[in-house]
Amino acid sequence: MDSITGLMHGFSIALQPQNLMWAFLGTFMGTAIGVLPGIGPALTIALLLPVTVHIDPTAAFIMFAGIFYGAMYGGSTTSILLNTPGESGSMMTALEGNRMARNGRGAAALCTAAIGSFVAGTIGTLGLTFLAPPIAELAFIFKPQDYFALMLLAFLSVSVVMGTSKVRGFVSLFLGLSLGLVGIDKATGQQRLTFGIPDLMDGVEMTVVLVSLFAIGETLYVASRYGMQKPNLNPLAGGIWMTKEDWKRSWKPWLRGTFFGFPIGALPAGGAEIPTFLSYTVERKLTKHPEEFGHGAIEGVAGPEAANNASAAGVLVPLLTLGLPTSATAAIMLAAFQNYGLQPGPLLFINSGDLVWGLIASLYVGNLMLLILNLPLAGLWVRLLFIPRPYLYAGILIFSLVGIWGVSNSWVDLAMMFGVGLMGYAMRVYDFPIAPVLIGLILGPMAEVQMRRALAIGQGDPMVFVSTPLSALLVAIAFFVVTVPAVLHWRRTRKIAQSEDISG
Repeated sequence: MDSITGLMHGFSIALQPQNLMWAFLGTFMGTAIGVLPGIGPALTIALLLPVTVHIDPTAAFIMFAGIFYGAMYGGSTTSILLNTPGESGSMMTALEGNRMARNGRGAAALCTAAIGSFVAGTIGTLGLTFLAPPIAELAFIFKPQDYFALMLLAFLSVSVVMGTSKVRGFVSLFLGLSLGLVGIDKATGQQRLTFGIPDLMDGVEMTVVLVSLFAIGETLYVASRYGMQKPNLNPLAGGIWMTKEDWKRSWKPWLRGTFFGFPIGALPAGGAEIPTFLSYTVERKLTKHPEEFGHGAIEGVAGPEAANNASAAGVLVPLLTLGLPTSATAAIMLAAFQNYGLQPGPLLFINSGDLVWGLIASLYVGNLMLLILNLPLAGLWVRLLFIPRPYLYAGILIFSLVGIWGVSNSWVDLAMMFGVGLMGYAMRVYDFPIAPVLIGLILGPMAEVQMRRALAIGQGDPMVFVSTPLSALLVAIAFFVVTVPAVLHWRRTRKIAQSEDISG
């Protein structure tokens, strides 16, 4: 009853006119920020911290939460329409969503993303309300070898599933892992792959690689083929709403994505990337329309987008209950709490109950605002594709350059953006999947840290990676993810060869 009483008290705070205004401002800003590539919620909240220091803390955190949720949704708009994710959690949405837009079904993709975001965000917030303490305790159950096994599963599953060739998938993964090695080794303090450039000592910025591979690579690819084949695209050919079949194919991925996103988002090092990758993999395995994947399957938009938004609620669980940030945005919000002289943790619910429950209640309000704000605009957003391609992609290029310069103010990052953009163009031309590069860059450093911790615990014994039931199970699943498709392919090839021999 404590949770219900606290939530009702929270609604009495969140529904006050001034707090509704802050919630709307946050969701609107978050959506706009998610649409712009290279500018994420972490940077925005960081820039607003000096401005909001004199605002009531409850109002400020209601706005910050709206920015966080809004950016998670806004990233799907450019992912679907322009193949340019505004946030790393929207990478998987781009794979099928952009294909749907190219097939004239961009409005349906935006609708399933909006409704899936609302469903997942609401269920995730319910989880935050009632399950925060028990889920936060998983942080004490997971050991380094369990985290490493989970990341190994993410590496292998995305490399095997993405693209037409497993070899290309693993090459892309190793490119991402290599980029993740750049910088100072945290264990030894040695510089790795910095080539004497001071700006590389902090490592490669995720934003630079994300924007370069998608925005710059896509722009170069479209420009290189624009003169040969003028695009003949009617983005509204498939209508401005979801069909009955779309609803039928979307509701299960919405729920499955939610149950991937929330618990993994609540774990340290969970984030939005792992659940979106796993959701896409599962939907690809379970679909009754496997021929549509890679060509615009609506399940590939509904599942990952739900996982993305459910993870946003999950990220707030360890932040509020343990004071443990598990993402860049959560780390900035932790700094905002400390700016106000507050320390997240179990005592926060006792000492600052009004703030915490007002914040949680505002998430329900913000989700509804996002649905009302974005669902009617799906047809309007799709009309962006009527803009002539040269103007559209020139705008993307300018926003990307401005975004990267605003984030880092570094010429080295701009040069790297150009180099990685050329790599993204080459990957598009030769059909190398892009997602494994990003998961290698994001999870590679985390996996290295957990691997070293596990080896230290096991005193160098490699069997430590299967020393717990959970790690052994995850390693076994990872092994089957790689071997089972290879065995099935070998058997299928052998049967075809035998049938040809018989017929010959």
